[in-house]
Amino acid sequence: MAGNDLGSLLGGLLGSSSSSSSGQGGGNILGSLLNALTGGQAGSGGNGSNPLGGLLDMLTRSGLTDQAQSWVGTGENQTVSGAQIAGALPDDTLQKVAADAGVSPQEAADEIARSLPQAVDKLTPNGSLPQGASLEEIIRRQQL
Repeated sequence: MAGNDLGSLLGGLLGSSSSSSSGQGGGNILGSLLNALTGGQAGSGGNGSNPLGGLLDMLTRSGLTDQAQSWVGTGENQTVSGAQIAGALPDDTLQKVAADAGVSPQEAADEIARSLPQAVDKLTPNGSLPQGASLEEIIRRQQL
């Protein structure tokens, strides 16, 4: 349930400018990804949990430092490929996200590669990750 709610919020944040032909598909896949990375706890922000930082750390450890920093920073966003995303994520996580979305793991990785830079950019308007709030709270603030 939390993943679907998070997906809806991310879909709304991404809006119609997402390159996904399915409209909110990118938000739903990103919501599922963040939910999977936190063991289903992405929606329970009681202690200010924000899985976005963990995801960015994972990408950085996988050699995507420049791309991840460009999304958080205030300059132009660098692109990332589906293959790079697939290489950076644990295989079981990508499999779960794909199954949740009803697509192949490669399609899920491609959609994450398309929508993640835009989502991170919108969630970090001041060039840094917001602290002390759940991801849902951060998304709601950015949509105002």
